[in-house]
Amino acid sequence: MFLAPQHQLDLLKQPPQLIRRVFRIQRTLRDRQDPLAQRDSVLIERYRFSREGIIYITTLLDPYVKSSTRRSRALTTAQTVCVALRFFASGTFLYAVGDAENIGKSAVCRAIRKVYLALKQFLGVFVVFPSHVRPQVVKQGFFAIAGFPNVIGAIDCTHIAIKAPPGPNEGDFVNRKGVHSINVQMVCDSMCHITNVEAKWPGSVHDSRIFRESGLCTLFERGAYDGILLGDRGYACRRYFLTPFPDPNPGPQTRYNAALARTRARIEMTFGQLKERFQCLKGLRVAPDRACDIIVACAVLHNIATIRKERAPVVEMQPVDDLQPVHLDQPSGRAARDRIVQNNFAY
Repeated sequence: MFLAPQHQLDLLKQPPQLIRRVFRIQRTLRDRQDPLAQRDSVLIERYRFSREGIIYITTLLDPYVKSSTRRSRALTTAQTVCVALRFFASGTFLYAVGDAENIGKSAVCRAIRKVYLALKQFLGVFVVFPSHVRPQVVKQGFFAIAGFPNVIGAIDCTHIAIKAPPGPNEGDFVNRKGVHSINVQMVCDSMCHITNVEAKWPGSVHDSRIFRESGLCTLFERGAYDGILLGDRGYACRRYFLTPFPDPNPGPQTRYNAALARTRARIEMTFGQLKERFQCLKGLRVAPDRACDIIVACAVLHNIATIRKERAPVVEMQPVDDLQPVHLDQPSGRAARDRIVQNNFAY
């Protein structure tokens, strides 16, 4: 509405109620296209899932993220899911996601939070130890890699960078490389399905402590599982958790170490797929508690993608872990390792 300068001055002398009546603000609602109205190649590039995969996730999360009203053209479930998937896939700033999806920054933030909290509810459904298939199938899959027997999981930790949190505990999140991070423990099977995830520890905590204080360690100590885990030198060797020989002799011990390294490489491959599929995990600009929730949500999405055979990303080589070796091997662990060497690698 245009007013002459003199009329504008006269209007400023009027009561506020009259000013609001004259300058009625017209709300403009942005046009939002159907996010699924694209080719599969475009959807995979943007959201890391095909059309069928996005529809599956939308149906799964609908009871948790569906808007209770259509006022102000609220986002549909599909739009909400796609906004979150775009953030997980790109890891870019919220305003950039909003510009791409034609919504405001605050709406993007709400959509992402809705989705990762909803996905967290499905952790026990999609992340199951030792796997969603029978244990014998898991063992056969690992044995086919390098002849290592009775393996039901490969385990390791990876650091997810975060912004420096405020408060007196800021130093706890600084890892050995001087970066603020969450140290995340994961276990996978031979098909790169994540079978266990612990996302709650600051970056300064050592891998061995995370496992020692985990629920998974407690279950193994109680004898809940018939099988062994494979880890690197950062862990103590136990009867159910085998690690490499620190200084292997030529022959059986060297062959054992080589087979263990090839078999355990599945967890490094899983980390690579997870971080390439969801680029947000290369650096989260959120508080630690929200970062942990996002990490869990991405683990659930990774398993959904793997089970549904979505297109796997090209994996970059993961850097060699430079953890200091642990020299607290248990006698029962050394005995179990020697038996494996004698029975499987002494040829």
